[in-house]
Amino acid sequence: MAIPFLKVPDFLKEARMGIVVHSYGSRWNSKIESKKYPGFQNAIDLLEHCHSIGAGGIQVVVKGWTADFAKKMRDRREKLGLYLEGSIAVPANKEDVPRFEAEVTHAREAGAVILRTVASSGRRYEVFHSPEEVSEFKRKAMESLQLAVPVLEKQKAKLAVENHKDWRADELAHALKQLGSEWVGVTLDFGNSISLIEDPMAVVETLVPYVFSTHVKDMGVEEYADGFLLSEVPLGKGMLDLKKIMALCRKHNPDVAFNLEMITRDPLEIPCLKSDYWRVFEGVSGSELARTIRLVKENKYESALPRVSHLSPEERLAIEEENVIQCLKYSQKNLGLL
Repeated sequence: MAIPFLKVPDFLKEARMGIVVHSYGSRWNSKIESKKYPGFQNAIDLLEHCHSIGAGGIQVVVKGWTADFAKKMRDRREKLGLYLEGSIAVPANKEDVPRFEAEVTHAREAGAVILRTVASSGRRYEVFHSPEEVSEFKRKAMESLQLAVPVLEKQKAKLAVENHKDWRADELAHALKQLGSEWVGVTLDFGNSISLIEDPMAVVETLVPYVFSTHVKDMGVEEYADGFLLSEVPLGKGMLDLKKIMALCRKHNPDVAFNLEMITRDPLEIPCLKSDYWRVFEGVSGSELARTIRLVKENKYESALPRVSHLSPEERLAIEEENVIQCLKYSQKNLGLL
């Protein structure tokens, strides 16, 4: 289905890569005492820092904003010339719609046209334990999106649902077709769906017709006893064809912003060889598992996947910043961003 896009500011079309707040998981609301890497206490702190390192914008949580803060955010963002995307929770029920509308209003006041959301707070193979639980998740997600649509229409805001290790690509595409709203599309995460035994390029090709926003990342993999390990790694160090993915995104949405989500953490365990993992998947074939295991074997990371849990808090802050800077430099040099 063809999805019309709102006009975006001219500067966004030539922006540098933006930064997703989760790229600063250690520094966001940090209580760590660090002179070199002080914590970001709010979105303006994040905005200021991302401008200082040469990013083009940010994607950040809008929960808890007041009208006054939204105006301050807009004024500072416009002065710095950065774009803004919000991150927001969809209405849990009818009683939650006023909260959702207030947050959309504040995000729009600050200049956000795109609002990223997720349908669940966890990973499918960890938070669900049966096909029935997955079906209930999908039902509730659809109800929440239906509650969101009238608000989005009124506020002229686009809602972008992330493939957040919950939906498989075909499931999310089917849900969007059922919803049939020009105001709801996808935040295309480049690497999440590997954890659901999906081919990363097939995921992109399935979801890119709906792309409103992105989470740019590169992925490293490593075998372990119960399946494989999966980790965000600096751009260019992993196995994803970033140029091809970004070209497809631009083809389907020339105004799409590229938002870096470089999460600095220990690798995630994907226990795809354990029977419990398969309780929440129906219709996924053995050939898909075999393809994924082969993908892992053929794309073994150049060394052991990075781990940070053994580091001191200051060391974790330092490596987090180093990873973000490295990714920005790579995007400028190798991915055609300014």
